[in-house]
Amino acid sequence: MEAVALFSFAASEADELSFQKGDIVKVTEMEEDSCWYTAEMEGKRGYVPQNYISLLPHPWFAGPVSRLEAERRLHWRDSGTFLVRESESAPGEFSVSVSYGDRVEHFRVLEGGGQYCIWDESFSSLNRLVDFYKTHSIAVEKVVRLRDPPSEKPRLAHALCDYAPPHTAHLHFLRGDLIDLLDCSGSRCWRGRCRGRVGVFPPQYVQPLYH
Repeated sequence: MEAVALFSFAASEADELSFQKGDIVKVTEMEEDSCWYTAEMEGKRGYVPQNYISLLPHPWFAGPVSRLEAERRLHWRDSGTFLVRESESAPGEFSVSVSYGDRVEHFRVLEGGGQYCIWDESFSSLNRLVDFYKTHSIAVEKVVRLRDPPSEKPRLAHALCDYAPPHTAHLHFLRGDLIDLLDCSGSRCWRGRCRGRVGVFPPQYVQPLYH
């Protein structure tokens, strides 16, 4: 998954990755109950603090969803409707669950050397793998191309870090807060409700929740 840096970070250890605010990094491992992700940028790999970055939102990324829950969501959906989830059997890796109409198939994404693959083709990011299989069949026995889930706007968002601006019209929240999204149509400013207050805030401070 790709993420944008909310703040600049200077590595203090050899196994950490430095970056500047606004940089795009590729998250390669997401360990549960950890304050750090493993990420890559410009050929370098290392640990990055998760509260310094924001995963670029995609409605197809479901996070830590089980195999059974993925099947429940996708069963009898149009062929090719899919979601990407964190693997149950291999922490830090991903699986692609795809509706075949009458059943759901699961594909493990293999990762090595900064490359991702399901079959023979390799890609530099999970996003590029998904884009490829939107125009090429992910299935072998018949043609099944990935198609985005039905368009929906997120109703909730998870605060990635504290936001305490001096302006009274802005919404104050703390890292970890759940925010009710009232208007997320703008690219620079969203409106939401948190802790009994309503206000506006920059969307890069939160992670939309699509499921």
